[in-house]
Amino acid sequence: MEFVNLTIDNKSVKVEKGTSILEAARSVGVEIPTLCHMKLDDVNIENKPGGCRICVVEVDGRRNLAPSCCTKADADMVVKTNTMRVLNSRRTVLELILSDHPADCLICAKSGNCELQDMAHKLGVREIHFKGEQSTYKEDFSPSIIRDLNKCIMCRRCETMCNEVQTVGTLHAVNRGFMAVVAPAFEMDLEKSTCTYCGQCVAVCPTGALTEVDHTNEIVRALADPKKKVVVQTAPAVRAALGEEFGLEPGTLVTGQMAAALRRLGFDYVFDTDFSADLTIMEEGTELLGRLGKHLAGDKDVKLPILTSCCPGWVNFFEKQFPDMLDIPSTARSPQQMFGAIAKTYFADKIETKREDMVVVSVMPCLAKKYECQREEFATDGNPDVDYSISTRELAQLIQRANIDFNTLPNEDFDHPMGESTGAAVIFGTTGGVIEAAARTAYEVHTKKKLEKVDFEELRGMEGIRSATIDFDGLPINIGIAHGLGNARKLLEDVQAGKSEFHAIEVMACPGGCIGGGGQPLHHGDSSVLKARQLALYKEDKNKPIRKSHENPYIAKLYEEFLGAPLSEKAHHLLHTHYFDKKKDIEIE
Repeated sequence: MEFVNLTIDNKSVKVEKGTSILEAARSVGVEIPTLCHMKLDDVNIENKPGGCRICVVEVDGRRNLAPSCCTKADADMVVKTNTMRVLNSRRTVLELILSDHPADCLICAKSGNCELQDMAHKLGVREIHFKGEQSTYKEDFSPSIIRDLNKCIMCRRCETMCNEVQTVGTLHAVNRGFMAVVAPAFEMDLEKSTCTYCGQCVAVCPTGALTEVDHTNEIVRALADPKKKVVVQTAPAVRAALGEEFGLEPGTLVTGQMAAALRRLGFDYVFDTDFSADLTIMEEGTELLGRLGKHLAGDKDVKLPILTSCCPGWVNFFEKQFPDMLDIPSTARSPQQMFGAIAKTYFADKIETKREDMVVVSVMPCLAKKYECQREEFATDGNPDVDYSISTRELAQLIQRANIDFNTLPNEDFDHPMGESTGAAVIFGTTGGVIEAAARTAYEVHTKKKLEKVDFEELRGMEGIRSATIDFDGLPINIGIAHGLGNARKLLEDVQAGKSEFHAIEVMACPGGCIGGGGQPLHHGDSSVLKARQLALYKEDKNKPIRKSHENPYIAKLYEEFLGAPLSEKAHHLLHTHYFDKKKDIEIE
C-alpha cells in the first residue's frame, strides 16, 4: 500500500495514494462543502463526482480551481480550502444553482432537512444576482413517491442508488443543457417505469425533488372522526430509528415511548406489526417445510428455493424484472397486509365494529408499503385491509405537530390481542432476521425437538450476499440472504440459470433491510447508523421472554378461534396472495 504526504490548510496529511482531496481533508477534520458527493463504503460505490462544483479548492501550481471530490491527492501537494477565490467561487456556483430553483422553502416537504437550504445558510447566500428563466417540469405523483423535478439540482445521487446499488435502472440523466434532469427514460411517470418504490432515491436526495407521498393529513382527519375506530400498527425497524428524529443516538430503542406517543395522538388501539410477523412465520415456515417435504420425497416439480415475500419493494422487483419466476416466492402476504386482514375481520368482530368503520394505519420504514396497501388484491369490495401507510419520518412529524414531548414520555405497552409478539418478530427489521425467525420455528416443527440455542449467528451480518447451512437434526438446509436489490439480482439470476443450491432465500430491497428503509430518518449512507439500529433489534429480541413465533400465545389463540391451522382455507384467503407479470405494464422497456 502506497501513501502520499500533502498539506491541507497548513495541516500535514498522510493518505493512501488514490484518495481524493475531499476524503483526505475529512481525515484531518477539514470539512469541504459538497452537494453531489456520496460515498457508500459498504458497497464500494461512489456517486459520479464533480457535478456540483461546490467543493472546489485551490491547489498551488494549478491555474484553475480543482473539484476536491474527483481530484486525487498527490505527493507534496499544497491545498487551500478557504481562500477568498475559493469562497467566492462556491458562492457563485450556489447562486447559479439557486437561480433555477423554486423559492417555496416554507411549504417544501424537505424544509428544515434540505442540504441545499443548509448550504445557502452556510455560505451566507441572502440574494441571487443571476435572474433569468427557470426550467419547469410536470410533477409526478406515484402511490409512494413524488417527483418535483423543478427542485432537481442534477447531483445524480438518486441515479447512483437506482442503477448501481439497486440495479433497478429507472433513473437516468436525460436531456442536455438547461433542460437536463434525472428522470425515467423519455420522462415517463414512475408508475409506468421499472420503479419498485424502494425509496432509496428519496433517502439520498439532497432537496425536495424526491419525497414520499404524505398521508398525515388523512390520518389526522380519521383521528378526528368520532365514527371511526382508528387502529395503528408499528413495524419492528421503526422502534430502532424513530428516536433519531428527536435527537437520540442511532440504535436507541424507543418501543415504549412510541406506543405512548401513538396513544396521545388519539389512536383507539395501538398494536405491533411484530404480531403479524409471528403470524407470517407460521404461514411461511409451514410453506417452506411443505415444499422441502415434497422435495425430499422426490417431487421434481416442487419450486425451490422458496423466496421470502415480506418486502413489497422486492416483490415489485421480481414482478417487473423476473416475471418468469412468479411461482417461486412464498405466497404469504407481508406482515403489514396480514395485520390489516386480521384487524378488519377477527379483531373487528371482537370489538363489534363494521369493516368500513375501521381505519387501519401502519407505521413503516418503507415507502413501497404505501403502494402495497393500495394493491387491488388487498381489498374487500373496494375497502383496503390497510388504509394508510406512513413512514417513520411522517410519524415523527405527527408527534411534533401534536406538541408531544417525545423524550419525556413514559414507556407503555401495546394493546392486546394484536400487540403481543416474540423476539423472532422483532428481528424481521434487519437483513437475515426473517429467515432466522423462520429457522427457529421450522427447526422445532420439523424435528419435534426443543431448540436450545435460538441465535443463528451464522445468518447475521451486513455483507450484501451471505449464505449458511442450518442443521435440522440431520437435514442440512442451505440458506441464502441478500439485501439491496443489486445483490438480490445476482441470486435470482443464479436461480433462473439453475445454479442455485439454496433451499430458501431471504431478500430485502433496502441496504441493511428495513432498518435502512426509504422512510427511515436520513442516515446519508453512514453504515454505522445501520449497524446501531441492527444491534438495537437484536437487543430487544434477546430481552423478550418468548423468542419463537410459534410460542406466541395470542397467535395460538388466533388459530384456535379463527384460522384453524396454518395454510387452512381461511388462512389462504386472508393471509396469502398471488403475483402478477408487471413487466408488460412498463411503458418502455
